Amino acid sequence: MDKNFSYPIVEDWTRKEMVDVISFFTGIEDAYENGIKKNNLINLYNRFKEINPSKVEQRKLQRDFENESGYSVYPVLKKIDDDSQKVIKM
Repeated sequence: MDKNFSYPIVEDWTRKEMVDVISFFTGIEDAYENGIKKNNLINLYNRFKEINPSKVEQRKLQRDFENESGYSVYPVLKKIDDDSQKVIKM
C-alpha cells in the first residue's frame, strides 16, 4: 500500500501524544500488512483512548485515518474480542 498519506493529529496534543496516536495508527497498518500482537494493539488502543476520551473524536480520527490510508480501524478492533487470536492479522 502507498504510504504517502498524513496521520490525523490534533494541534493541541503534546509531541508524546502525537507519537502515541501515530503509533496506534501504525499498529492498525501492521494488522493489515504483517500482523500485530494482540496485547501490543490493546496497549496502543488504550493509549489512543486516553488521549482522546471522546468517542466522537475517536471516530472522527479513525475516519480521517481511513480516508487518508485506506485502512479501516473498526474491523481490526473487532478482532481484539476474539479470545483465540494472539496476533491480529487482516
